[in-house]
Amino acid sequence: MKIMFSAGEASGDLHGANLARSLRELDPQIELLGMGGKEMAAAGVDIVYDIKNLGVIGVGEIIRKIPFFFRLRDFLVDTMRKEKPDVLVCIDYPGVNMRLIKVAKAAGIPVVYYILPTIWAWHKSRGKTIAKYTDLAISLFPFEAKMYEDMGTNVIYAGHPLVDTVHATMSRREACAHFGLDERKKTVLLMPGSRVQEVRGLLPCMLEAAKLIRKEAGDVQFILPKASTIDEGLLDEIIRASGVAVTVGEEKVYDMMNLSTAAIAASGTATLETALMGLPTLLVYRVNCLTYWLSKVLVHIDSIGLPNIIMGHRVIPELWQDEVTPENIAAAMVPMITDKVHREALHKSLAAVRRTMGEPGAVQRTAQAILDFARERGAHEAIQ
Repeated sequence: MKIMFSAGEASGDLHGANLARSLRELDPQIELLGMGGKEMAAAGVDIVYDIKNLGVIGVGEIIRKIPFFFRLRDFLVDTMRKEKPDVLVCIDYPGVNMRLIKVAKAAGIPVVYYILPTIWAWHKSRGKTIAKYTDLAISLFPFEAKMYEDMGTNVIYAGHPLVDTVHATMSRREACAHFGLDERKKTVLLMPGSRVQEVRGLLPCMLEAAKLIRKEAGDVQFILPKASTIDEGLLDEIIRASGVAVTVGEEKVYDMMNLSTAAIAASGTATLETALMGLPTLLVYRVNCLTYWLSKVLVHIDSIGLPNIIMGHRVIPELWQDEVTPENIAAAMVPMITDKVHREALHKSLAAVRRTMGEPGAVQRTAQAILDFARERGAHEAIQ
């Protein structure tokens, strides 16, 4: 059996890698190829296009890269036609995958969509496209599965894969020794995102906030996990210019979370990961003016943080756009670091997020569903 993946960001690369490992456990002879990054490559996927330079965010950035995305789509289509996979598995990244599923359907290649577009936040019309061109949709959330089902999608709820994968591999003492940190000090985790635009836009502000946090909260140390999609040179340039001492690590991000007192994170999967680790987190969201204006018009939610959306109320604080200033970041972070009562309340709320995320085993259930679907489809075509 041959399965082709299409994943386009660091989080998709991680989800794709975990899925690839589970697929291979179930079927050691399976052939895996597609678009992904170093995590998927390490999991045994033959990478036909590396995602390292893909990351864009916002409408303005997407518009400027439209010609590139058309070329990328054409390349992936040519790869599909050449390789003739039994199934195309699209992972998130709707900017490319929503186009790719249409071509796959026309070519007679069965389509599975894993980590679906967030129609509960915006672009509800994408739900109709998924229903029309996807043979099997695999949802992470019960409320999301119901929305897609109501649109006529063949959808199953498998649970969230992060419940399986988000856990520390060492104690706090061991992690501090591993990263060269002082275990006696408070630690703030800086997570400026996995896209170049995010890092350039958010990290300088985070580092200015770090100076204020040190003034108000004492001798705090800072650690930053480098996303696989970000060049180390970019981080070094921004950190050196700030004058703030920051430890940069490339792997074991959950151990970084485990040793940290609190985190400042760009909106996205990272805030759900910190929630599952029980780490108090401030979400920061800032994009260009056009993107923000369109999001205010098109997006109909009060929160953008996944923990907040899942729980239906603010579990972690959020700063949007012009609110993202060093002063506001420091004002939100200092109580997380110094106020014991405040921290305990946050930990209690974050524990509720984990309980709401469902049972372990989501990755294995997803892999089994994909294999069952592929085998049933293959048997059906053989009969015809």
